Amino acid sequence: MPQDMPPTGGYEPVQYKRNLPARGFRASYYLIGVGLIMTYGFYRLGIGIRERNELGREKMWSRIHLIPLLQAEEDRDQVRRYLADKAREKELLGSETKVYHSDRFVRPTFAAVPKDLTK
Repeated sequence: MPQDMPPTGGYEPVQYKRNLPARGFRASYYLIGVGLIMTYGFYRLGIGIRERNELGREKMWSRIHLIPLLQAEEDRDQVRRYLADKAREKELLGSETKVYHSDRFVRPTFAAVPKDLTK
């Protein structure tokens, strides 16, 4: 009986590798996705910090510009109280007493002092 011999030209190469796509996740895709999300988050954070700083600057300048108005209101209130105090003093004493040497208005100074303060 004759022995089987390979065909002329030889056999085809044996396929020992699998020709399939890689299974599971690719870490590089997830890292790129997370990196993009974090970059966008830091971008929005930077915009928010700039906006907060701008609002703080605007608030400070608005207060600076309001100081003269508030000072004028306080001065008017002080003069009104001073004149009311003078009228009350004249009504109680019958005459107006001069404490200062001029008629110029001097802002009264009040200091809150605790009653149990030792000197």
